[in-house]
Amino acid sequence: MKVSFTQKEYARLLELAHLGLYVAGARPEDPATMPERYADVAQKIFGLATPFGCADLVEQDVNGQFFPNEKLAGGPAQTKLDQFIDDMFWGELVSRLAERDLRSELGPTKLGDELTDDEEERLSAIEDSYWREFETKGVDHVVVLRGGKG
Repeated sequence: MKVSFTQKEYARLLELAHLGLYVAGARPEDPATMPERYADVAQKIFGLATPFGCADLVEQDVNGQFFPNEKLAGGPAQTKLDQFIDDMFWGELVSRLAERDLRSELGPTKLGDELTDDEEERLSAIEDSYWREFETKGVDHVVVLRGGKG
């Protein structure tokens, strides 16, 4: 198979590889975190940076392994990653709190794996109330009661 990229397209491919690897568990500052499943293909992608005119986006360690440098890991890729992490945090927080509250309302044995239409509607209403609160106040009003409910 033969594929061609412009320098700009290849730089975007490097960003995508970095972002995908980060989500899969790799951290640029710690090469030992590279998921084995993706290590070979990542090395191929990063290793072609020089021929594609993107040598300024990767570095090579003492073992000859390629990894994204600060220019690649920072900038637009870091902005996208920060947004992804922020979105995941708020989405998970809202989802988990709403499910907890619905379980509390229905009782722990009443909530099955599949929600009824009424339960889905109530869960959505609870999620909406959390979204409204977090969009206006962030975590300013979140209180954790250790050891149980107050």
